[in-house]
Amino acid sequence: MAGIRRQARIAALQVLYELDCTKHEAEEALAHLTAEGKLPQEALSFVRKLVGGVLQNKSELDALIKKFAPAFPPEHMLTIDRNILRLAIFEILFNDKTPFKVAINEAVELAKEFGSDSSPRLINGVLGSITTERGVKQ
Repeated sequence: MAGIRRQARIAALQVLYELDCTKHEAEEALAHLTAEGKLPQEALSFVRKLVGGVLQNKSELDALIKKFAPAFPPEHMLTIDRNILRLAIFEILFNDKTPFKVAINEAVELAKEFGSDSSPRLINGVLGSITTERGVKQ
């Protein structure tokens, strides 16, 4: 199950990155994933949930990023870091099916794989601060 969810997070990150860098619509970007046929249906369903949740809560997610990373406001942050944070914060605060430690670990792993050398530390710090202040328990 973890393998499928990891694949889904990577795919969701790719979709969010595409949406951040282009004028594509979410459904268009998601359709590319479906057409490629590389992800099982369970993963595609999770991708849709993640992408939809991030897009629906983007203002609140970005406000939290701005609050907990004031030196790196979302609009000036690396696109990949911004979207990793959006995904993880969504999972921590809005998706009660993912334990917050798993969400943080997955986000740090995404940062190691796709971000810069400093991305994992930034991601871990912001997410740790959010969970501490919000009193997230799991």
